[in-house]
Amino acid sequence: MARAETPGISPFFIVADAPASVAFYRDRLGFEVTFQPPPPDDFFAIVVRDGAQLFLKGAGEPAPNPQRYGWARWDAYVHAPDPDALAAEFQAAGAAFSSPLQDTHDGLRGFEVTDPDGYVLFFGRPR
Repeated sequence: MARAETPGISPFFIVADAPASVAFYRDRLGFEVTFQPPPPDDFFAIVVRDGAQLFLKGAGEPAPNPQRYGWARWDAYVHAPDPDALAAEFQAAGAAFSSPLQDTHDGLRGFEVTDPDGYVLFFGRPR
């Protein structure tokens, strides 16, 4: 029997304001909106950039990892083969980094971005 594929995983973030979150991911991080119903049902959306996909749902109080557990900094790791080029692209689009592009102590190269709800995404790769 052939092995079934699992080509990706999609974090599901509860956000305070789905349209505002969609605007951040689209305008600052270059994600494409692949699903969002029109208002007043625009409380849910799917955004995609290459193989990275996020589900965003305005359904209550956001609960990012760093707010619950100080030692759990990231809500998502996004593999980026060229984090230097991606950081330059994000910076040109006006994104702010919560941790700059660097070689980390645990053998990665990348940077962190915190979204408007406090979710921390690490974009990078092993060194």
